[in-house]
Amino acid sequence: MTHAMHLGVADWAIMLTYFAFVLGIGFLLKRSIKTSSDFFLSGRSIPAWVAGLAFLSANLGAQEVIGMAASGAKYGMATSHFYWVGAIPAMVFLGVFMMPFYYGSRARSVPEYLRLRFDEKTHLFNAVSFSVMTVVSSGISMYAMGLLMNLLLGWDFNLSMWVCAAVVLAYILVGGLTSAIYNEVLQFFLIVFGFLPLVLLGLHDVGGWQGLSAGLARVATSQGYAPGAWSESWKFMGSTTSNPMGVEWFGMAMGLGFVLSFGYWCTDFLTVQRAMAADSMSAARRAPLIATFPKMLFPFLVIVPGMIAVALTHGAGAGSIVIPDKPDGTLNYDLVIPVMLAHYFPTGMLGLGLTALIASFMSGMAGNVTAFNTVWTNDIYAPYIRSRQSDAHYLWIGRAATLAGVLLSLMAAYLVAQFNNIMDVLQLVFAFINAPLFATFLLGMFWKRTNGHGAFFGLLAGTLAAGLHHGLTLPAHAVVGIKGGWIAVLHGYPSEMAQNFWTAIIAWTSCFGVTIAVSLLSRPGAGKDLAGLVYALTPRVIDAEQAWYRRPAVLGVIALAAVAVLNVVFW
Repeated sequence: MTHAMHLGVADWAIMLTYFAFVLGIGFLLKRSIKTSSDFFLSGRSIPAWVAGLAFLSANLGAQEVIGMAASGAKYGMATSHFYWVGAIPAMVFLGVFMMPFYYGSRARSVPEYLRLRFDEKTHLFNAVSFSVMTVVSSGISMYAMGLLMNLLLGWDFNLSMWVCAAVVLAYILVGGLTSAIYNEVLQFFLIVFGFLPLVLLGLHDVGGWQGLSAGLARVATSQGYAPGAWSESWKFMGSTTSNPMGVEWFGMAMGLGFVLSFGYWCTDFLTVQRAMAADSMSAARRAPLIATFPKMLFPFLVIVPGMIAVALTHGAGAGSIVIPDKPDGTLNYDLVIPVMLAHYFPTGMLGLGLTALIASFMSGMAGNVTAFNTVWTNDIYAPYIRSRQSDAHYLWIGRAATLAGVLLSLMAAYLVAQFNNIMDVLQLVFAFINAPLFATFLLGMFWKRTNGHGAFFGLLAGTLAAGLHHGLTLPAHAVVGIKGGWIAVLHGYPSEMAQNFWTAIIAWTSCFGVTIAVSLLSRPGAGKDLAGLVYALTPRVIDAEQAWYRRPAVLGVIALAAVAVLNVVFW
């Protein structure tokens, strides 16, 4: 187990400067927050490049920095599918096809689009489920923060979470979404500059990419897999037993590449909110496309450290790293990054690395909390609890919801401790909420016959199907409870991630089928004006007058071509 480390003056100076800076941004922007639109959507005034980096950085929370490194150690290069299959295609689809609906409609949030397209019951169902998801996601970031501070600095786990939650709460309360966005841009650069040296030092220690491949071959053979199972992405996806993730190519392509990926990037208001804050329709469409280019390179920044750590854990020599065990005897993969920071970074550099980690946690917390306060205020409180109040009243409610969101997230943080990889629990939540939601959006945007009854009962059926599948299955070596099997264990999966992918597939399929059936068996919507809400009835956005490098379709093709090359190279 890694012992608490000693921080030098330079380390403390870097960390304290960061905290002062993020709070300063919030208070500096306080004067610009005059209306609820300023607080929730930044008055739609954010440039495309800032919105694009914020779009990416909102996803750079603890679940990515800690969770992807943990998955890199647990599952190897197959984790890259979360980027090259499970992110880039969906981000392109969002920018080219879906942002015109979000930005061009009258909706202030993703759930509000469902109200305009369908009805109140569909809207409320999604608003409540999304609020639960943001609270759990924010709780993941808080849990990881407490774990880090306890492990590396010897701070009390609970105190660490509360202090960092208070900082996030402060700068969102005063600066709203604008404060969160500009801090997310700062956090993006901190994460890049904080983790790049970690990757380079680790690769040098393990003997470069060739030495890493040899070390991963030892890991694979020690667990009964072929030597390349940890270092190849597609080659060992022929069956569930040939790769450590326990997923075959169909489960990967359908479960992650289609359902979970498009469900997250295209319908999750946490990310869409950043693009909706852009200063024009063109900027809103380019924001996710701009984000695709750094996104496709992030596996080398956040996954490779996990692969290095597990290779050294199974290696020998003075440079070897040992990933600590959990009380149940399994490796605690969530500690990969903290262990590597403690091992490689000297004073000063350690402060930068810790600040990058803190930035990732706070980015994840802030992104989820700003999404929560917007959805709670605009999609639950205003339409269903107290309507027709003054703008000042809703601005006050938004700030109160920010406080409530932080407190609920702290409660959720304690549930996350039961998993040894926070990415597993995050994908489980997405399977329940985003997977059926994507089926609803897909039909709602591209099939005008879809009606409110079909959308509502489809969402309900998809969520119940996810619960039924989770309750009847259990990952290998897991205990019945939060990981599944709480109804009966009728089927086992090789890993939590394999179970998550199939939960998502079943949820999406159930929602898709039930939505179509109910829509066909019930009367169409009552003559609603669907212009701007359905693809066939929405005027096309003309990009011909823009420079080629600003056209969403061109940017999308370039991004897809680049990610196809990466898939082939690391096949």
